[in-house]
Amino acid sequence: MALSKRMLFIFQAMVCLCFFSLSQGNQQFSLRNLPTLQKASSFLAMRHETYDYIVVGGGTAGCPLAATLSLKYKVLLLERGGSPYGNRNVSYLENFHIGLSNMAPDSASQAFISTDGVINARARVLGGGTCINAGFYSRASSNFIQEVGWDEDLVNESFPWVEDKIVQWPKIAPWQAALRDGLLQAGVSPFNGYTYDHVSGTKVGGTIFDETGYRHTAADLLAAGDPNNLRVLLHASVNRIVFNSQRGQLKPRATGVQFTDENGGLHQAFLNSNCDSEIIVSAGAIGSPQLLLLSGIGPKNDLKSHKIPVVLHNKYVGKGMADNPMNSIFIPTKSPPRQSLIETVGITEAGVFIEASSGFGQSPESIHCHHGIMSAEIGQLSTIPPKQRSLEKAQKYANTKLNLPKEIFHGGFILEKIDGPLSTGHLALIDTDVRNNPAVTFNYFSHPQDLTRCVYGIKTIERILKTNRFSELSANTDGHSMERVLNMSVQANVNLIPKHTNDTESLEQFCRDTVITIWHYHGGCHVGKVVDQQHRVLGVSGVRVVDGSTFSRSPGTNPQATVMMMGRYFGVMILRGRLGQAAGV
Repeated sequence: MALSKRMLFIFQAMVCLCFFSLSQGNQQFSLRNLPTLQKASSFLAMRHETYDYIVVGGGTAGCPLAATLSLKYKVLLLERGGSPYGNRNVSYLENFHIGLSNMAPDSASQAFISTDGVINARARVLGGGTCINAGFYSRASSNFIQEVGWDEDLVNESFPWVEDKIVQWPKIAPWQAALRDGLLQAGVSPFNGYTYDHVSGTKVGGTIFDETGYRHTAADLLAAGDPNNLRVLLHASVNRIVFNSQRGQLKPRATGVQFTDENGGLHQAFLNSNCDSEIIVSAGAIGSPQLLLLSGIGPKNDLKSHKIPVVLHNKYVGKGMADNPMNSIFIPTKSPPRQSLIETVGITEAGVFIEASSGFGQSPESIHCHHGIMSAEIGQLSTIPPKQRSLEKAQKYANTKLNLPKEIFHGGFILEKIDGPLSTGHLALIDTDVRNNPAVTFNYFSHPQDLTRCVYGIKTIERILKTNRFSELSANTDGHSMERVLNMSVQANVNLIPKHTNDTESLEQFCRDTVITIWHYHGGCHVGKVVDQQHRVLGVSGVRVVDGSTFSRSPGTNPQATVMMMGRYFGVMILRGRLGQAAGV
């Protein structure tokens, strides 16, 4: 049903009031205190130094964590990737897709394919996932904060600490405005305006892209630390945590880490002798359980099969992996929509989120005929692992691309994704090289409730397409035929899952066959099984895990806000625990 003129006036007024009354982030925050970013090989000059904290992983959680700890203590931050600064594929929205499709060994994104056949990516750059994601910023729900047992006052101090430095309000793109209107006309209400909060209905969230399309990342938060206390090494791949397991000790104690530099040189960095010093693993939901396994913490039989000395048997390491399954519907339009990533979201009561993306970048280095998140290029290129590429396979890719309907680059996508999937899987080592991806299984839609919610999401999109707002955008005078857009979407959603002839007749089959990811995987180091409530690794001392690997569900509609907050939260919590409610933190 179309909005009445009165309702439309109220709606437009509300948008204006929300937008102009909210700040655009703290423009006074400066990067001038950013610590020197050094190559890992430079460690030779500082090899005799010891640290209060060694943070493994300079990503979404690791950067705010290291910055906070450095205000009082000496911190070494080890990041396996390079710098985001000066990398146009990271820094600019228009090149979003290039960063994901870049298969070079030093690229900011490392592709992997789950055993389910879904193409995925993990970050390999200072700033982590905030450097390769769609930029959307939305907080976790209050229920999530209560479920994980965090102090709500400290949470409410930590979110603004991030937001004041790197978060903006978007100038909403036409495709995102169309989704906003379509959601409301389809009954996903109320309109909650511009807000970071997780509330049912339709809203516009924050973004880490500024008005010029420049990306601000978690790496920027390092400028809030003390550069005199913070050492940052790039291209430092941590191979294992070093433990001292002397007789008479109740628990093995971490003393340092072993890492490889960009030239293949091997180094060890050590904690000082203070009993409160720690290794803090913030390597992400893939990297953190992988590092624990490589360090001898995990299922003993699995460790022994790789000839890894067992430090601690824990059958839960790498278990309970989950990824929020996403399916997308391609919508052909009269004219190509302007490029946009996630800005608008519909939060339904059924536990399904509706978002959208559109267009492709037009910079000189951009890949053309490209539609961003759902790119056929990303999918087709990623299906060919580097060691298996050949002229024959390259030709097959080219032919597949040519056979795609021309309309596939003349429209946008509406995405539906499942909140808190009940389907879970596991992670296991393939080899002992930390640079290689482990085997990851997510078991998408193995739980029937996840499949039911996917069907609900597809039907919600169908309602959106029938609204007046989307009828106006249709490339056909008769509007959007659901059968037609489903058929186009089967070809546009690229994965390695075999397709079925009834994909568009059975929405359940469509969900199974076209499932893709939006990189919200989590788990592998769950609280109560691998770490305690303070995220200290059970059974050893001197090791903590602070990142999304500890989550049983992904927070909010998009996790980056909560994961950055989490880094700040645990940094403050650790400091207050050591200093007795430290002032000025």
